[in-house]
Amino acid sequence: MKKWHLDYPSEYLRPWKLLTLAIGIALLILGSFYYHAPDWDIPISLIMAMLAYFAAPWSMRVLLERKWRLLPLMLFFTWFTVDGCYAIYWHFKNSAALVLMRKANFPASLSLYGICGVVWLYRGSLLQLASGIRGHFPLLRGNKK
Repeated sequence: MKKWHLDYPSEYLRPWKLLTLAIGIALLILGSFYYHAPDWDIPISLIMAMLAYFAAPWSMRVLLERKWRLLPLMLFFTWFTVDGCYAIYWHFKNSAALVLMRKANFPASLSLYGICGVVWLYRGSLLQLASGIRGHFPLLRGNKK
């Protein structure tokens, strides 16, 4: 019987994945300054981004590979990343912000979680990804057929 795992450890160390994580965190931090939302600050941006980095691709893989026995665990990780850690953080930091913004945060965070899952799903380097894409699209290989 196979043990479940979030992903192969080496996948989390791929330079392109770390770079996209850093870009995402930078955008979240910039957004927290630009939008001045009562529930958007640097610590929650870091917490949610890091949790999404580890859980979102695995969650997507559970769905795509139809690992239905892992579905309850996947749903828990998804909920915790999208809403659970947010609710815990704001409960202690500023419960008024939690009450005011929780309903608005959930769909936005769930959408970003899904996007992260798609972006970080691929297991391999950028060169391997480009080669795989070219292999499926003859026009990208230079063939005119």
